[in-house]
Amino acid sequence: MRTLTRALVHTVSLLLLSVRVSQAVCVEGLSDTEAVLGHPMKLTCISCLKREDIRAVTRVTWYYEPRDDQSIPIYEYVDGPRELESWFKGRLQWEGSKDLQDLSLRITNITVNDSGVYVCEVFRQFEFDFFTPSIANRRVIQLEVKKEATRDVTALYSEVMMYVLLVFLTLWLLVEMAYCYRKISKADEQAQDAVYS
Repeated sequence: MRTLTRALVHTVSLLLLSVRVSQAVCVEGLSDTEAVLGHPMKLTCISCLKREDIRAVTRVTWYYEPRDDQSIPIYEYVDGPRELESWFKGRLQWEGSKDLQDLSLRITNITVNDSGVYVCEVFRQFEFDFFTPSIANRRVIQLEVKKEATRDVTALYSEVMMYVLLVFLTLWLLVEMAYCYRKISKADEQAQDAVYS
């Protein structure tokens, strides 16, 4: 019993020493490019900080570029989110995170006129003792507004594969049940033959 306890203590201590504390990870993903008329749409803009221990002043500006290539500022984040004067007024919501890595914007009640190019410009100025380097990122989202949502091909494939797998597993289970039933029947017959012989 003492050996078992000692082995358990050594195993747990080795496990605790070898496992690191997990940290959150930032992944820069792409935004959806299709919106459905009358529904809300999230414009995803993620700009990861490579080192979160470095302080940075972050400024974010969202622009809308309709078909005629003029750039209209619609939203900005400078010490807090602020909606700018445009025909989007009252339909924009800040969906960003507190650490300012997710800088996303939500448009409520999408209209046909909302089709076009959306640009998320991120400016970060890092705070060091002797110098202040800065970086600028630009994410471009081409948004197309549709009357009805289109079916995602990946979702269709996964649904078909799910049903194929269900049918296959059901058939396999039936074959296994028949095999086990036959095996048990033969064992019973042999046991009865042995008793009566």
